Amino acid sequence: MTLWSSLIEFAKATKKIGEDDPRRIVHSMKVGLALTLVSLLYYFRPLYDGFGQAGMWAILTVVVVFEFTVGGTLSKSFNRSCATMVAGALGIGAEYLANLCGERGEPVIVAILVFVLATMATFTRFYPSVKRKCDYGVLIFILTFTLVAVSGFRAEILRLAHQRLSTIIIGGITCMIISIFVYPVWAGQDLHDLVATNIEKLALYLESFAGEGFHSSVENNDNSRLQGYKSVLNSKATEEALANFAWWEPGHGSFRFNHPWKQYLKIGAHVSECACHVKALDGYAASSKIKPASETCKNFQKPCTTMSSESARALKDLASAIKTLKSPSSDIQIHIQSSKSAANEFESILKNMSLPQPDGQELMQLLVVASILIDITKCVEQISDSIHELSMRADFEEQTPRDNESC
Repeated sequence: MTLWSSLIEFAKATKKIGEDDPRRIVHSMKVGLALTLVSLLYYFRPLYDGFGQAGMWAILTVVVVFEFTVGGTLSKSFNRSCATMVAGALGIGAEYLANLCGERGEPVIVAILVFVLATMATFTRFYPSVKRKCDYGVLIFILTFTLVAVSGFRAEILRLAHQRLSTIIIGGITCMIISIFVYPVWAGQDLHDLVATNIEKLALYLESFAGEGFHSSVENNDNSRLQGYKSVLNSKATEEALANFAWWEPGHGSFRFNHPWKQYLKIGAHVSECACHVKALDGYAASSKIKPASETCKNFQKPCTTMSSESARALKDLASAIKTLKSPSSDIQIHIQSSKSAANEFESILKNMSLPQPDGQELMQLLVVASILIDITKCVEQISDSIHELSMRADFEEQTPRDNESC
């Protein structure tokens, strides 16, 4: 591949990344702005005389703290500030204790304290709760304590700790102000939209499955819109990260400060389970290539189509309820009950069917599909219950009759 073709490919990839989410371009400019502002600690002599080489810590703070979302930036800023203060205080205490042991004993005591605290702090990173919430803070604690304790052996410890803490706070505050007030990206809003979008993706596939029969998976295998459910299977880590960051965010838009973000994880778990069943349905329908021909098979296909279509309608209404921050409409329960009735109808036809049948293989394929659709119906009901719980805890607006008609 020539250099010119490589540059063209790079330009196309850059354009695609920017078009997929223009906020990435704005975020990059915000980081550049923050770095430019904290660099003034070096550019202006009065500021440099006050902070000296410690001004570099403000630049490092911006680089490692500034996240894409407001919640991510606030979380890292808080973790870094607290870890720096605690580690700095312990570093000063360690240096004071080492001084009591004389010139020969001082490096030994410092080395022992660094070993003990670094070992203990590193081990705490294996705790799931610490790993999830404070891993970055523990990492900064280890770094700051070691640098302060070791540097204090050759420098004035109090002045060193004061300069580093001050510049880190300056860097953190700069990041927070720019992140909140310059085109903010809220993790809570992204989580809210992600969950609603994932539900819509499942509804889209089930709607197509019901409309085109058991060949939709085969005929539209290259349609990315119908294959969107696959991205739902990989969204758990993103949802957990956004939920943790959303907890740090102040009230914004239609969300209160104490908005129940963790409830979205419960909804997401049910949506992911439903996506697994949809994947099984898509894979089986694609491999078996069901073509019901006999009258018995067509009788079985009807309740399967009903289960798929009614589940799709319920999911679309649930996604709409989340997007509009309104309580789920009563129509959702009607769709779920219709889907359950179709499942009961299927079981009734199966019980009254005389065996053996000449089209036994087709019937077995339909039985597998029906079994998966029944599991999907159960998942849709669980999703509905979780969203009802979210609407109550978050005080969603009640839907009016006009809202129900528009849905």
